[in-house]
Amino acid sequence: MADTVHRPGLDAHGFIAREGSLARVSHAFRPVVAAVRERLPDVFGSRLHSAYLNGSIPRGTARVGRSDLDLLVALREEPAAADREAARALGEALDKEFPQIDGVGTLLYGRARLLSDLETYDLGWFVACLCTPLLGDDLAQYLPRYRPEPLLARETNGDLALLLPRWRERIATADDCEEARRPLVRFMSRHLVRTGFTLVMPRWHGWTSDLREMAEAFGAYYPRRAAQLLSAAEYGCEPVGDPDVLRSYVDDLGPWLAEEYARVHGIKAPRPD
Repeated sequence: MADTVHRPGLDAHGFIAREGSLARVSHAFRPVVAAVRERLPDVFGSRLHSAYLNGSIPRGTARVGRSDLDLLVALREEPAAADREAARALGEALDKEFPQIDGVGTLLYGRARLLSDLETYDLGWFVACLCTPLLGDDLAQYLPRYRPEPLLARETNGDLALLLPRWRERIATADDCEEARRPLVRFMSRHLVRTGFTLVMPRWHGWTSDLREMAEAFGAYYPRRAAQLLSAAEYGCEPVGDPDVLRSYVDDLGPWLAEEYARVHGIKAPRPD
């Protein structure tokens, strides 16, 4: 049964409200955003359909020198290898030029895929609710409104079981040093916390992108695993290079969470890639 209290992240009609805006970008990060807006058309030319910010910078919670710049770029056609290389090169240039960011993560998709039926409750929801328009025609106008329901939970994070073998491979092939393990801990911690949150999201009946709030919401329904997810939320913000943390993710918390997710929400519809 869903909680009856009003939860954050929803509008007056119970739909997930779009988070973030350009107005929330703090002064320190505005030069980075301006550079992205100026350079993307030069990089992709007429192939560029639209571009979006997501993550902590448009939410206004980014930390100088600690937060990365998250972008989603929609092309008029499916991206080719040359497009991905161009996005990578742009990201590296921005990271080198602007010390206030700690890396650039760019998602690159074709417009047709973002608006496809298969992606309506995954990438489509991501664009409509978690992305802030930066350039071009906003794809959110072609997408539905979203509620924190089981279908959304399944299609956003119902593929953890498929990801775990890849995670184990990444851990095995990473350099055996703390410097190489920290980004893995950060990435996997955030993914597990978001998966744990969306597992309970339909019952919690709200939305948040704050990792600690996500972990606390999860812990109210799974108290035996609450401490693990709270630790993961901390590591998602302040990662460590401890190999035991990574092993616990792929040998304990991850497998349990994947099994419970499949039991509660089912498995995410397979994607071509």
